[in-house]
Amino acid sequence: MAIIHQATIYKICRPDEWAWAERAGVFHGSPDDRRDGFIHFSTAAQVPGTVEKYFVGESGLVLVAVDAAKLDAALKWEPSRGGALFPHLYGDLSLTAVLWSRALASITDFKQLAQ
Repeated sequence: MAIIHQATIYKICRPDEWAWAERAGVFHGSPDDRRDGFIHFSTAAQVPGTVEKYFVGESGLVLVAVDAAKLDAALKWEPSRGGALFPHLYGDLSLTAVLWSRALASITDFKQLAQ
């Protein structure tokens, strides 16, 4: 298991999922996350590809920036799409680790993040 020092990682959420998390103060993961047993995250460079692969045609998506250092040992970097290492959180995401969240209007907003 590789150790990566990435200060900020990102979660893409559907609006209803994130609204629920904000009310609860914790994010338990999307249905896909719960099925897989961990919460999927991306680096800034990986966000556009994640959006294009899993969220095409969806509107109102929320991008959540998370301080990776606050996730401690529950955060693992594991091979995924194309063998690239992706951050996976084995546990719930406490909103105390969230740096910011914002609704993004289009894929262009996500691509700007990776620049």
